[in-house]
Order: sequence, then C-alpha cells, then structure tokens
Amino acid sequence: MYRSPSRRTQKSKTIKPNLIPILDAVFIFIFFLLMSSRFLNIYEIQSDVPIISTKVPPKSKKPPLALTLRILSSRIQILTGVPGKVRRSIGKNSDGDYDLEALRTYLIRLKKKHTNEKSIVLEPVVDLNYEDIIKIMDSVRTLKKTDPDIWTKSKDGLDERIKELFSNIVFGNIQS
Repeated sequence: MYRSPSRRTQKSKTIKPNLIPILDAVFIFIFFLLMSSRFLNIYEIQSDVPIISTKVPPKSKKPPLALTLRILSSRIQILTGVPGKVRRSIGKNSDGDYDLEALRTYLIRLKKKHTNEKSIVLEPVVDLNYEDIIKIMDSVRTLKKTDPDIWTKSKDGLDERIKELFSNIVFGNIQS
C-alpha cells in the first residue's frame, strides 16, 4: 500500500536570520555619531527669565541700577532705575546695523560707576534676527582686551580687575 507523504518529513527547518551584520552596522553608526559629535562645538550664552515673586525686596541704601536695553527697530534705548528712565538712545550706523561700539563705550562708562552691578535686562520690542541678538549679547557681556581697565575692591580690600561687563543677561519680555 502506498501512503501519502506526511507533513513532518517535508517540514523545513526555520532559518534564523544572521544578526551579526546588522549589529555591526548599528555599532559602526553609533561610533560614527560619537566621533562626529566631538567636532561640533556648541556654545551657550547663559540668560535668565525674570522671576515674579510676592516677597518684598530688602531695603538697600543705594537705589538699584536696573539697567535695561530696549531694542527698537531703529535704535537701542538704555534705561536705568525703577521705573526705567531713558538715559541714552543709540541708533544704527551707516551699514544699517546697531552701533554696538557706541553701546559698549556707554556701558563701560556705566560699569565704572556701578562696579558691583552684573545684571542687564534685554527687552526686544521688535522681532530680531538671531545673529543681531547674539551680537548685542556679546557686546554687553564681555570686555575686550582693548577696552579700558575697570577696577574694584575685593572683600579682602585688594584691587581686583573686572573681566566682564554685565554677565547676567535677563530677557524682560519673553512670551511663550
């Protein structure tokens, strides 16, 4: 008698996929990403968002400087005090850019009078390019080697050279 062949004898074994080439490709890709990230320099300029507090600020003998830069489309206004009074207005130069050298010069004179002040508030009223904001932040934050020296007394009574203009940058009118 003839029997039909059973399925068990004809059943083929399942072939497992070879994962070694796939794992090699994944590890090479991860290694490439790690190595290429070393060549990418990311710089961060610290800036704070104003904090609204219900506490009454402590009384001090000196009124706060409350230095504010209001950035308009045609000029930058420098305001001081609470409420802010316009101390100076700096326009654009012949290239159509903000006159950052005049801004630096005025801020250096202001820093010489208020050596302990580190905060400045930026209030862009108009939409600005990212590059313009960074240029303004850099001119406000750092002192160049060619700038005149600014000295202050340390806690020990020694003369100490100031290395930064206004390093604590706060954005005053950020809306999310």
